[in-house]
Amino acid sequence: MQQIVNFIIRNKIFLLFLLLLTTSLFLTFQSHSYHKSKFINSANFLTGGVYESVNNIGGYFNLRKENNILLEENRRLKSILYNTKTDQLKEEYRDSTLFYNASFKWIAAQVTKNSFSATNNYLTINKGKKDSIKQDLGVITSKGIVGIIDNTSRKYARVMSILNTNIRVNAQLVKTNHFGVLSWNGKSPQMVQLIDLPKQAPLVVGDTIITGGLSTIFPKGIAIGEVASFKLDDTKNYFEVDVKLFNDMTNMGHVYIIKNLNAKEISTLNNLDE
Repeated sequence: MQQIVNFIIRNKIFLLFLLLLTTSLFLTFQSHSYHKSKFINSANFLTGGVYESVNNIGGYFNLRKENNILLEENRRLKSILYNTKTDQLKEEYRDSTLFYNASFKWIAAQVTKNSFSATNNYLTINKGKKDSIKQDLGVITSKGIVGIIDNTSRKYARVMSILNTNIRVNAQLVKTNHFGVLSWNGKSPQMVQLIDLPKQAPLVVGDTIITGGLSTIFPKGIAIGEVASFKLDDTKNYFEVDVKLFNDMTNMGHVYIIKNLNAKEISTLNNLDE
């Protein structure tokens, strides 16, 4: 203990300098959005490389399961391609998670880090600015929705998970055009919530919930989950729905980034009304 005290006394000026430097940097990042953004990008770059190395090691122990998932996905896609007439192909894909739509580009990526036990969870994927990845792009798997990209570095991107209390996604019933807002209450990683769904919607347990396509992030028809339970909210005008996710958010490997090729044109047109 005495040695620690002596060390502090001998280096008190240097230690004071480090304390003041750290405090000033913290205050700078917190009060200036530009500096904060640059700090997050640098952190993404550094931590992304570390997590990717760790993930690559762990990946060797999970190759059989990942291969089975890819084989099943390829089997399903080949079945659609080779057993469907050309004029029916577009319709078949519209009912599939990875549907055919020339307005969207699909980019494969791998998850290098995934959190699911916090209040606001994120994933890190191994695609970034050099791959033309930017903010507000949707991320899915072959089973359903994963989240939305909220920050990027050169080689990596951070994805705001669907298990994040700040996320909001337009969603609807697969059998009708009744819309609601998808959110998460921070409790179960298997369950998200659909709110603001009108009580007139013909809702039953087991109904499928999909993306509504009212934004430029997700196209219409991406799978989300199925209705586990529901009740009327305090106003008695809207349903509050618990939706069991199709994706296992605790086990993320390969994902797809969705790039809307018409997003800029749509956003420009929508801004004309503002």
